[in-house]
Amino acid sequence: MSGAGGGSGDLFAEPAQGPAPASATPAADLGAAARAARLRALIAAHDHAYYVLDAPTIPDAEYDRLFRELQALEAAHPDLATADSPTRRVAGRPLEGFAPVRHAVPMRSIRTETDTTAEGARAFDARVRRELKLADSDPPVVYAAELKFDGLAINLRYEAGVLVQAATRGDGETGEDVTQNVCTIRAIPLRLATPAPPPVLEVRGEVYLRRDDFEALNEAARNRGDKTFVNPRNAAAGSIRQLDPAIAAQRPLSFFAYGLGETQGWDLLGAALATHSGVLDALLALGLPVCHERTTGTLDDLVRFHTDIAARRDALPFDIDGVVYKVDSLALQAQLGFVTREPRWAVAHKYPPQEMLTTVEAIDVQVGRTGKLTPVARLAPVFVGGVTVTNATLHNANEIERKDVRVGDTVIVRRAGDVIPEVVGVLPERRPAGAVPFAMPHACPVCGSDAVRDEGEVDSRCSGGLVCAAQRKQALLHFAQRRAMDIDGLGDKIVEQLVDAGIVRTLPDLYRLGVLKLAELERMAEKSAANLLQAIDASRQTTLARFLFGLGIRHVGEATAKDLARHFGSLDALMNASVEALLQVEQVGPVVAESIHTFFAQPHQREVVEQLRACGLTWAETGGAREAAMAPLTGKTFVLTGTLPTLSREQAQALIEAQGGKVAGSVSKKTHYVVVGADAGSKLEKARELGIAQLDEAGLLGLLQNAQNS
Repeated sequence: MSGAGGGSGDLFAEPAQGPAPASATPAADLGAAARAARLRALIAAHDHAYYVLDAPTIPDAEYDRLFRELQALEAAHPDLATADSPTRRVAGRPLEGFAPVRHAVPMRSIRTETDTTAEGARAFDARVRRELKLADSDPPVVYAAELKFDGLAINLRYEAGVLVQAATRGDGETGEDVTQNVCTIRAIPLRLATPAPPPVLEVRGEVYLRRDDFEALNEAARNRGDKTFVNPRNAAAGSIRQLDPAIAAQRPLSFFAYGLGETQGWDLLGAALATHSGVLDALLALGLPVCHERTTGTLDDLVRFHTDIAARRDALPFDIDGVVYKVDSLALQAQLGFVTREPRWAVAHKYPPQEMLTTVEAIDVQVGRTGKLTPVARLAPVFVGGVTVTNATLHNANEIERKDVRVGDTVIVRRAGDVIPEVVGVLPERRPAGAVPFAMPHACPVCGSDAVRDEGEVDSRCSGGLVCAAQRKQALLHFAQRRAMDIDGLGDKIVEQLVDAGIVRTLPDLYRLGVLKLAELERMAEKSAANLLQAIDASRQTTLARFLFGLGIRHVGEATAKDLARHFGSLDALMNASVEALLQVEQVGPVVAESIHTFFAQPHQREVVEQLRACGLTWAETGGAREAAMAPLTGKTFVLTGTLPTLSREQAQALIEAQGGKVAGSVSKKTHYVVVGADAGSKLEKARELGIAQLDEAGLLGLLQNAQNS
């Protein structure tokens, strides 16, 4: 239980207190029996508020204190333990097996409407009206509509308001006694919230797992190296059918009530229970959780409900596989009766299935725009989630290994909403002989460059970003961006056309473009083509840092590119540097060093770099770290804030860095100067607080001039 906030009223009010000496416990004042009864009522009320109403009334620590006190009382006075005590939720000894339970009222299945469109609701209404012999002029039938949960059906038997038995559906006539496991579900009350309970009340409902609880359960299993569950339904069913209740107690199961079994004295509740919706309201009043996603109305309301839930299905916190329609009037239900094992007054209107079985015909590896290698299962076509699926992602090598997906396997494929289809599980018992484990390739399947996987990462990536066809568009866009080569006008649409038309295959092709070729592109007039060529030509004169950043080396961002340029001074020195030499660069660790070394170790990457140089790309080179150490502003940190009169922020930064200074994004005690422009904000205030020197644009230029002359 979790949550905070105190409740109000006598039922929830309980003063916070620490453990008291045995001679001064509340039991000594009120009597052990009275105190135990009081604690049971308090804990049950807090459970209801938290698990049913989702409105916790006390902090966890206070709840735990009450629970421990009740445990201690019952341990000291075993005769005080009752059938409805919250301590029953603490799992007991493992079971040897499940005893059979004969249902007093059979747990019947309901008919499934095969048409998953809105027409399914109209077909049900037409059947009901026909069975009731209603004419077109008769009033419309009123229905109740609710969700069809994807969990495990359970029958809860309360006698005199106390939960005495819980049983699975089984074959509809006989189920299994799972009382000990169901008692661990805190959403299910052990005693009904009424002073005058009926002698017998059987409540039917669904045990399920919320999606977030399911993910947490699987994550914990993965961390332990245990087998994971395929879906929430399997996890819920497997939890309820554990012979050791302690295992069920560790799993965060939930429950929704949706109907009745045997009842005796139901009228003692004093409610006008003439409708199914009235029954659900009464169950909610008794402390049982009932899903709020339901409606009552005529045929048009059913259609709207089906459409609305379909649109929101993937956003629900739990899995459903459809909705259920029921004639709301209990009298009309009795009149309609049953056919074989199915009620005529109810139907399950399903949505397209989100999980289906199929076979893996092949496993291919796709290369994404950023070089990520993704294994993809090629499947025998299967209709799932409303579409025919032939491919499903396998994510990465870790996932393939964990699920042990092999060519020839029969697999469970899931597609929910617009989510990419994925393989969620394998049926190993159907695996063909000779099926071998899949291994990720060591080379990119598109360009043949090394496929690398950094330590601690799950994804493999192609290291040939400059030559890999799968990465061409991404490489061009990254190269042309403002902080790299700053080629104005070379945006997404132009790059798409250049690559798709085969005009540009590698970066050097940009510098070989002509006006006529560009003008042939869609929406590219001759003047626009000329402007783009002018921007490309202007980018030939750049800086080493910009060029390095533009190459798109993995883990090399703008700041790292500047550090590399400052340390090595020349491109050749960097390309020929060993991993050990790269590790001498400030802020470069083993992962970054290995990435840079691998990049320049690829012959085709070096070829592209040489071609770019041959296209006229130039920059000023220096003597590297030694020369940088002698720069006049080496070791000085600047922060820019506000708008300068004539310099852009990038220009000011370039001037500072040319003299060996560094530009940081925030003010700290390590800052030496804050350069202040118009509309300066909190950075200026921080500088004043710390007593840091402030410069305007003129002051900055003067400082730079003096540094250069010194």
